[in-house]
Amino acid sequence: MLELLHIENIAVIEAADIAFRPGFNALTGETGAGKSIVIDAMGAVLGGRTSRELIRTGASHAFVSAEFSGVPADLPGLAEAGVAPDENGELLLQREIGSDGKNVCRANGRPITVAQLRRVGSELLNIHGQHDGAQLLDEEQHGAYLDRFGRTEGVLTAYQQAYGVMADLRGQIRALQMDEAEKARRMDSLRFQIDELERANLQPGEEEELTARRNLLRNGEKYLGALSGADYCLNGGDEGGGAVEALRAAETSLYSIRTLGDDLMELYKRLENLRCEAYDLAETIRDKRAEFDFSPAELDAVESRSDLLYRLKKKYGATVEDMLNYLEKCREELDAIETADDTLSRLEQQLQAAEKKVRAAGAELTQARRAAGAVLEQRIQQELRDLDMNRVRFAIDFAEKEPSPDGCDTIRFLMSANVGEDLRPIARIASGGELARIMLALKNVLAEQEAVGTLVFDEVDTGVSGRAAQKVAEKLAQVSRRKQVLCVTHLPQLAAMADTHFSVEKGESKGRTFTHVILLDREARKAELARLTGGTKVTPALLESAGELLDEAESYRKNL
Repeated sequence: MLELLHIENIAVIEAADIAFRPGFNALTGETGAGKSIVIDAMGAVLGGRTSRELIRTGASHAFVSAEFSGVPADLPGLAEAGVAPDENGELLLQREIGSDGKNVCRANGRPITVAQLRRVGSELLNIHGQHDGAQLLDEEQHGAYLDRFGRTEGVLTAYQQAYGVMADLRGQIRALQMDEAEKARRMDSLRFQIDELERANLQPGEEEELTARRNLLRNGEKYLGALSGADYCLNGGDEGGGAVEALRAAETSLYSIRTLGDDLMELYKRLENLRCEAYDLAETIRDKRAEFDFSPAELDAVESRSDLLYRLKKKYGATVEDMLNYLEKCREELDAIETADDTLSRLEQQLQAAEKKVRAAGAELTQARRAAGAVLEQRIQQELRDLDMNRVRFAIDFAEKEPSPDGCDTIRFLMSANVGEDLRPIARIASGGELARIMLALKNVLAEQEAVGTLVFDEVDTGVSGRAAQKVAEKLAQVSRRKQVLCVTHLPQLAAMADTHFSVEKGESKGRTFTHVILLDREARKAELARLTGGTKVTPALLESAGELLDEAESYRKNL
């Protein structure tokens, strides 16, 4: 459960520590005092979307931390983030939001990403906002609610895999289905490109060889002059001379004294090696000079080939290898078009088999959903009776549809608000208060199947009053015996039912607005309940009524 929420520089909250307790925790306060800011801070530390506007004016960053207890070591998301609770099962989540948009997230001091924080946070705490009821008006969400309740993930995954195969086959068939005129145009284009590339007779690596040869031919005279000069220095001219001859003469001079000492022998060997190396070098230079054949015609041919490659690269690829790959793709596409009829026949047979698998998987998914739907109807109906909606009927309608990524069913939640009225879509019949209670019922049923230990309700009592408000308060008290409940409310019935009551108060100091979160004792709770009931004018009668409300709530909680 959530033990401690620490907030720094979030909107009008400069600093606040809220020590939540087990059971039912309520937060009340004037409109605009900052109750929803506390919820925003919770969302931020759980990896929710944030913006720089959330940072308090004049501050360089905002910071939120949340300390949880009783966290299992195998909580989903922890292992992926490389994090584990401490030996007491405690986990500290932290998030710092900078004015430059950067975020720093940590879990038990270890840096993690926002995505990892969101994954872990979703397993620890659920926030149900005051606008969640609007999701019930979106019939596309009804199937998702049912799948969550029925835990149909395995069957749904199998269906989606079969549907993916079918969709892929349909895409391949569409790609092959073109009219004859379009097919002829495409085949002509492919044949022209294939012919042009094949006539070029491209060879891997030839561009680099051409570039090197062209540079050599363009500098032919300079190349020959350099080799001739080096050859003359090493081998001499017709009259002799040259470095090789000089080294040989020096070697001959030392030959007769080489045995007179080790140092002379070493000197002779060095001179011999030098002469051999010079001789090999001279022969190599002579061979290069002899084999170089400078021809203006060859230079023209190399220039022409390079120009051809340049023009082809502008159309078919940045390198010769890219153009060869493109040529192969053109051949494959042309072959596919020429054999399209045979391929279409084969794909259509595969598609028929794939469609049968989709229908079978869809039927299995529908069966699982209908079974889950029957149970969900009963559970919702029971929850609605607990919420003083005895005359409301709730049902789940299934209608067959063509296979789509989410199945072969159109799922809608229907209700009848009064006796004798037909079941109709919730969007057409539910009032604001009814919508809030139906959503609360649905959230309670879904929460029973989830491991999340803390549920946060942000003004889910919107549109609810009187006896209905009392029933909502009792329902939240019941839920709080299984899970920790945090509730932002304006209703005295809900606030009185809480085990722990916090007041969010706004004030001014030195020209700045500040929000404080205060834990209320019994007398302070009476005053706050009286304010919720009667507004700014708190009378002794209202205080007495508030005390009675607290006594009744305490008596109800003791009997749970």
